[in-house]
Amino acid sequence: MHELRSTHGFDTGNIAAKPAARSRVAAVIPAYNEARTLRSVVSAVLDEVGLVIVIDDGSIDATPDQIRDLPVRLIRHEKNLGKSQSLADGFHAALIAGAEVVVTLDGDGQHRPQDIPALLAEHGRYPDSLIIGSRLHEKANIPPARYRANRFANFWIAWAAGYPICDSQSGFRVYPADLLKALLPLIGKRPGFVLESEILILAGWRNIHGRAVPIPAIYPVTSRPSHFRPVRDIALITLMVARHLLMRGLHWQGLIASLRGPGASRTDRPPVFEISEPGGSRVQRSD
Repeated sequence: MHELRSTHGFDTGNIAAKPAARSRVAAVIPAYNEARTLRSVVSAVLDEVGLVIVIDDGSIDATPDQIRDLPVRLIRHEKNLGKSQSLADGFHAALIAGAEVVVTLDGDGQHRPQDIPALLAEHGRYPDSLIIGSRLHEKANIPPARYRANRFANFWIAWAAGYPICDSQSGFRVYPADLLKALLPLIGKRPGFVLESEILILAGWRNIHGRAVPIPAIYPVTSRPSHFRPVRDIALITLMVARHLLMRGLHWQGLIASLRGPGASRTDRPPVFEISEPGGSRVQRSD
């Protein structure tokens, strides 16, 4: 294991993916007090991808100790900075390592590593899209408060993004590297869980839509309390969405498109990637 320490960002050091057929795929796993589950999750993910990057977000339990003997990259925050910053640090490390595809999943066992091939298969069919593991079809298995909060977030994020979104709060995703290169410089630091929602909106503006792959909704009764705080985190997400809606004059066209049903708002326009290059220049690419 290679360990990197950070208080706000990180020293990337000498990060390189394994020279294997899967080396173009990196998995980013944010972890905060996940000592009970992290090792089993990471061990299974190592069977699916070429590089695993774990971000220990200031854990106060034995989270980092669980994976010290595993072949992963560990980024450590000295204090808890939130999931958004953990993901951003993981994304940057994956891109520096040369990853072309980045998978994200949580370290608490709610996302099954054995579902990664299904998400990657969808990515293979739609390589420019953002692939989302969607859980809301299993309403009976989701705590009612979480289900309502997710549906509420879906409405606002879909409106701002301009297309229907099945599960805007799922952290089990596949990102094309070009999308991350284009969007990360525009987002900056975000609190809580805001980054994942804002990426959906900014990608939608570039005609890059999320595609849903059904996955199980797993909420074990013995799991630790969720770090997602429905009132506070949904409020932060709503404020971010409101800012983007005001920037686009409330984007009424997006609201109409978001209510048409899955797939109805897709167009034949190609996705547009505007990628920030060193020195501040930008390169626009359409596929």
